[in-house]
Amino acid sequence: QVQLVESGGGSVQAGGSLRLSCAAFGYTYSSTCMAWFRQAPGKQREGVAVMRIDTGNTNYADSVKGRFTISQDNAKNTVYLQMNSLKPEDSATYYCAADSVCYGLYSAEPYRYWGQGTQVTVSS
Repeated sequence: QVQLVESGGGSVQAGGSLRLSCAAFGYTYSSTCMAWFRQAPGKQREGVAVMRIDTGNTNYADSVKGRFTISQDNAKNTVYLQMNSLKPEDSATYYCAADSVCYGLYSAEPYRYWGQGTQVTVSS
């Protein structure tokens, strides 16, 4: 059974930083594409960052480029999302997603596996 467990959300002031973690269980981690999506109330889920685990290739949404970094720890089957220079518009529930195929950031629909979500609130 595949399980993605997220942690690290919280509340910060604008300009602050948070690091989210997503640990993968019951999954062939090395042949995985892992992504972070976020969803604010009343809005569609949007892609934030994606990483192909075997190559380390990454891609980011324009809105977070230069501020967010996706990284991995293979020994822990974990990906991270380091979020710096946070803005109020970054406030959302952040979800980790995984699949054996990299579908990019344009749609959440193809990803088969999802974490439970972790809340990020940025105050001005």
